[in-house]
Amino acid sequence: ATYGGPWAHFLFLDTMNVEHILEKTLSGLGYELVDVELIGRSGLMRVLIDKEAGIGLDDCTLVSNQLTRVFEVEGIEYDRLEVSSPGLDRPLKKISDFEKFCGDLVQIQSKYSLNGQRNFKGHLVAVENDKIELASDDGRSIVFDHSEIKKANLIPVV
Repeated sequence: ATYGGPWAHFLFLDTMNVEHILEKTLSGLGYELVDVELIGRSGLMRVLIDKEAGIGLDDCTLVSNQLTRVFEVEGIEYDRLEVSSPGLDRPLKKISDFEKFCGDLVQIQSKYSLNGQRNFKGHLVAVENDKIELASDDGRSIVFDHSEIKKANLIPVV
């Protein structure tokens, strides 16, 4: 197959390098990188940011303008850049995310089936040595290796 067009380079970006550049740039501005998604053919780079006081439109504008300049200098190609807050259903990616939100209600999707189940909902109980313990809604205690978690999100309490 031949790959071409404006998005061809985007498909082969070194995701780890992009994350490193984002982490360094955002921490210098006082923000935390929550997640970055590189969405194939559309050429969209979606960056989720957070800070202690929360994220507003001015924060997104400031970060977007800064990242545009940094990406130009670093030679990182993309078609569209979208910067936003993680929202109330914030994704949990890093061990530090799980530690930060220990005690909160979460939804975890496991890469592997546990007793025929892959989706779990409950409160984060503990995080230790890359192990995440969840007290599920049905009263069970479930321990996940961080590497076994496909997706995890906070569940907003309304």
